[in-house]
Amino acid sequence: MTNKACVHLYCGDGKGKTTAAVGLAVRAAGHGGAVVVAQFLKDGTSGECWSLSKLENVTLLAANPVRKFSFQMDEEEKKRTADAVQRTFAAATGFAVREGARLLVLDEVCAAISCGFLDEQAVLDFLDSRPGTLEVVLTGRDPSDALRQRADYITEMVKRRHPFDNGVAAREGVEW
Repeated sequence: MTNKACVHLYCGDGKGKTTAAVGLAVRAAGHGGAVVVAQFLKDGTSGECWSLSKLENVTLLAANPVRKFSFQMDEEEKKRTADAVQRTFAAATGFAVREGARLLVLDEVCAAISCGFLDEQAVLDFLDSRPGTLEVVLTGRDPSDALRQRADYITEMVKRRHPFDNGVAAREGVEW
């Protein structure tokens, strides 16, 4: 049996996609591997980002220059966000390859694609040509069939109940 770097897809409408990805990043870093985490449509200020920034072998990048949800953005803000997302994707993938990273997390990449900020073909081409030693995690809702086909692991988070449904806003330290 050979060890093969795999593609993980954490998807669905439930809570826990980023949390699972961060957990794997901490595990890989704890075993001495270089880790690159790119967060799309997030501003890099969440609790998990603060924690990851304390680990010396983790590189963290974030791309949400306007700090809004995509449906709140005007056309100029969408253009700025698309530019930032594309630059972040190129930086994260380039750095992970150059530095021989063990793990690359592309957090909310599905949303970046579905919002039109990132070309799916660029992601697929990267997955198809990545080094055989680079484990990759993709997160987000509604991944395409093409992303699903490339995944070795698919874990779907299913929301059964969430406090938001009863008017409870996202809470610091729990949801962000």
